[in-house]
This record gives sequence, C-alpha cells and structure tokens, in this order.
Amino acid sequence: MGKRIISQHRGRGSPRYKVPSFNYMGRVRHRAYDDKERQDKIDGIVIDLVDCRGHNAPLAMIEYEDGERIYIVAGERMYAGQIISSGINASLKEGNTLPLKKIPEGTQIYNIEKAPGDLGKFVRVAGSFAKIDTKSKDLIAIKMPSKKIKQFNPDCRATIGLVAGAGIAEKPILKAGKKYFMMKAKNKLYPRTSAGAMNATDHPFGSGRGGPTYGGKSSSIAPKNAPPGRKVGMIRARKTGRGGKN
Repeated sequence: MGKRIISQHRGRGSPRYKVPSFNYMGRVRHRAYDDKERQDKIDGIVIDLVDCRGHNAPLAMIEYEDGERIYIVAGERMYAGQIISSGINASLKEGNTLPLKKIPEGTQIYNIEKAPGDLGKFVRVAGSFAKIDTKSKDLIAIKMPSKKIKQFNPDCRATIGLVAGAGIAEKPILKAGKKYFMMKAKNKLYPRTSAGAMNATDHPFGSGRGGPTYGGKSSSIAPKNAPPGRKVGMIRARKTGRGGKN
C-alpha cells in the first residue's frame, strides 16, 4: 500500500496542517479606500499596540474618522494615541500610508502593495524596510530588504518608516520547548526528521538501505511518471541520450 510522506500530507491542506488563523488578532492590511480617498486623505488614531502569535512584528489597532478599525503592521517609534493618515494627500511622516508616486526617493517604507488595492503584501517582517530607488512615470523601482531591485506600479501604497521589533532574530532560543511552541503557533513543521532516520514505510530514503551513506535509495532515479513524493533524491535527466528519446 505504501504511505504518504510528510510533505504530501501537509500539501493536501487538511485541517491538521492548516494555519490556526482563528487564534490571530485579525487580518493585517492597509485601509480599503474608495475613489474619494484616492484624491484626499483620512486620519486615524493608534488605539493600542498588540502582540499577535501569528506575526513576529507588533501590530497596531487603528481607528479612522469614519469609525472603521483595522490592524496594521506597527512601525518603529509608533505609540498609542499617535495620529496617522492614509491617502494621496497624507503628509510625509512615519506611520502614514501614501501611493509610491508621492513618496520621495531614498525614503524607507514597508508593507508595500503588490498591485494597487491589494492592501499590502511585501516587507512586513520585524525590523525590515525597503527603499525607493528610482522613479519614472510608469514604474517605481524599490530596493527590497534582500538588496534586490523590484518594480511596482506608482499607484501601489506603502507605509513610511520601518517595521518595529528589530532584533527579534538575534534573541537566542535556549530551549527546544520554546522553539516548539513558536513553530506550533504558525503550524510549521518542527522538529524536522531526516529522511534516512525514518522507516521504509515513511520515506523512500528510509530503512538505511541503498548505499554506504546514511539513508539513500536503492534505485538511482525515480520513474518519469512517478507521483509527487516519490520523486526524491537524484534529479532526472531531461534526455537519456538514447536516440534522442526522453
């Protein structure tokens, strides 16, 4: 019969491996604006700074003038009671959200939209920020935290400043139990068991057979029509050299 390996089980998307988002504070996003706000701005106040188990950066609860409340990624030096603005005419200060075309070159930004109106996709990790590199009429080039240059639509929005919580990666994890609960909060796989340490029924590399190294597989390459999960180990060649057939 065989048995699905762990990557196949997780990829199926069953409730056992889904992210427990019902434990999170809520969706973290920019304010969804209408056509009027595209030409103007709206002010909001920081009600509270909260810690969410699903995010490594602190979150800020914002209440806008019309009564709407949302969670955003908190910026460095953001505090309860701070007034922030969102819109095309918002001022250029930390915590405000504006279209990229209104933000000067060299400004630090975070929570960048991938497409206008998607409410924020990029640069949301604690301590991270991007910089506007160059601007043109049709595209805005941004230097991402990875040092890679990525181009965006000028109407995409971003928040000025950098994400709060810098230095979280420098804090040592002294106990395996601490790491376990950190990973469990986001339903990540931990601990990771090497394939060679498994039984033969759990992984193709299991049982210790197949070579002098730890683990391994008796056959060199999986068949071309093998299902996902069986294609592990050596990468299959595109061509075999036998009469030009694959």
